[in-house]
Amino acid sequence: MHLPAIPRWVKIGDAAAFTGTTPRAIRHYHAIGLLAEPQRGADNRRRYGYDDMIRLLWIRKMADAGIPLDDIRTAVAGDIDIEQSLARLEESLTAKAAAIEQQRTAVRHLRESGNPLGLLSPLVTGRLRHVPPGALRPSDLETLLVTERIFGPLGAAVQADRFIVLATRPDLRAEEDRLAEAEAALDDSVSPDDPRVDTLAGRRCAHETALLSAIEDAEREEAYDDPFEQYDETADESETTMSVSDAIGKMPYDFSAARIRYEERAFELLHGVPSTNMSPAANEAGSAN
Repeated sequence: MHLPAIPRWVKIGDAAAFTGTTPRAIRHYHAIGLLAEPQRGADNRRRYGYDDMIRLLWIRKMADAGIPLDDIRTAVAGDIDIEQSLARLEESLTAKAAAIEQQRTAVRHLRESGNPLGLLSPLVTGRLRHVPPGALRPSDLETLLVTERIFGPLGAAVQADRFIVLATRPDLRAEEDRLAEAEAALDDSVSPDDPRVDTLAGRRCAHETALLSAIEDAEREEAYDDPFEQYDETADESETTMSVSDAIGKMPYDFSAARIRYEERAFELLHGVPSTNMSPAANEAGSAN
């Protein structure tokens, strides 16, 4: 049996093909000092021998494991213990695995719900799992989205009780719709001192009081799960929240001066305290309680 010709050295294209990389990558290894420049032949082309190929194979294995090239270089040079790089890499991979699992959970919830509700936290989606299909409106989901951003999953889960009641009480939903229409009419043509502002604020206060009473009744009758007991702070620690004061001025609402005065007046009536520079975010907080 005659063996095929065994070269004593190979060109960069053959070196790249054997080690599963590219000539461009090998040139980069030379540029950053990860791989020493090999001898060149009479044609001035690089010539790679056995030791070069072994080095390239180890570089490829470490790079495939996710070790940064800079760490490979310094480790090979003896400047750092490769264990330090591996420890950092393991921490990074653990964080990436957690992020991927969160993404899988979000996709699964989105597929199960069939609407954007699935993108909210499991605490919120679980709270609304028994709401009839189509009962939640886009505006309801938008409000929950904002609330979750400001107050986190627990705040949105508490507010979800409001939408459960609206979905099951046609009389309260009808009044909610009437109020929303009247609020939209408070445009720039209406003065903040218009008597309709106070009248509408009174209606909103009465409506919110009726909603709160209905929520309390539903909780007693149906034995709702306590969201505070279900809340897993560790599981939801990735949810970034902010204080109401931080949220003010960062979330735009196309409100006229009359609408802003209405929101302030409604807050005053609901909480029995004067409001100063109240924002829509703060008002949402009030209606969530």
